[in-house]
Amino acid sequence: MAAAVELRGDFDAAALRRLARRSKDPGQIRRLLALAEIYEGRSRGEAARVGGVGLQTLRDWVLRFNATGPAGLIDAKAPGQPSKLNDEQRQQLLSMVETGPTPAIHGVVRWRLIDLAQWLFEEYGLSIAKQTLSREMRALRLRKISARPQHYAQDPEQAEAFKKNFSARLAELAQARPPDTPIEIWFADEARIGQKNTISRRWALRGSRPRAPRDQRTRSAYIFGAICPREGKAAGLVLPFCNTAAMELHLTEIAQAVAPGAHAVLIVDQAAWHTSPKLVVPSNITILPLPPRSPELNPVENVWQFMRDNWLANRVFKSYADIVDHCCFAWNTLISQPWKIMSIGLREWAHG
Repeated sequence: MAAAVELRGDFDAAALRRLARRSKDPGQIRRLLALAEIYEGRSRGEAARVGGVGLQTLRDWVLRFNATGPAGLIDAKAPGQPSKLNDEQRQQLLSMVETGPTPAIHGVVRWRLIDLAQWLFEEYGLSIAKQTLSREMRALRLRKISARPQHYAQDPEQAEAFKKNFSARLAELAQARPPDTPIEIWFADEARIGQKNTISRRWALRGSRPRAPRDQRTRSAYIFGAICPREGKAAGLVLPFCNTAAMELHLTEIAQAVAPGAHAVLIVDQAAWHTSPKLVVPSNITILPLPPRSPELNPVENVWQFMRDNWLANRVFKSYADIVDHCCFAWNTLISQPWKIMSIGLREWAHG
């Protein structure tokens, strides 16, 4: 029989028993108590009985403890089966999901797991379960997210050019201001909230179709909202109309939220009330229009979706006053969470 392996000298029985009392891992507790017996001078056979194992297993514990200390007595997670997909196949899968299916070729207008599993089988001869494929998709940071409409006449090159040239445009606007003037980047937009309300997704039993209240009346109000993602602040109004006069009121509200001595670059779409020559713009704001038909460049669009999903959808509003109350509650809840404004609103092309 091999000679007994000596335990490392930087621990003792009392130290191991203290670690055992604090540990939440049952296996580690048992091993620590068994090794504590050896430190107290008892035989290896007695220590093995305390641990409920044989001498060879006890010897393995001693080797693990000597190599990495108490952490070595915690069982590592089993490695499991190796992945069926290699890195190249994962990148091809990611590309297929981002590109989307071609209906004439793939026979579907959106990818389902079963469709992607079929594509992997046809392309690589891989037979992969939907659950396994779902884990692979999540590991690639893919999630099932609601799509937003895209205008059929949108020019993607214009949107990319806007993002690419934004820093240069911002520098030009900064040069037109007095030296060392802080520049704040703001985004603004409007959302109509009415009695004919939206219905959001909700948890329900698989195979069922949950119901939500839906009103057919048409009273509505508009939230004029603007966010400054870098600072985590916002300025908003709830108004009955969406026109140039309402926009001027909103600009006044934004101007008051801009830091003293700073200048705001306000990014908006090309709605008529944003670009009207009759619009009176405060001196601490410069309006920068987005390319046409490119709402995805405005993170306030994501703010509206977040507010609808969490506070405004699935409701029946009793009156116009009720709409205003709920809009004010939703907006005030948002601005009380500056970290949420940062999370939703920061864009690499604008703030990178």
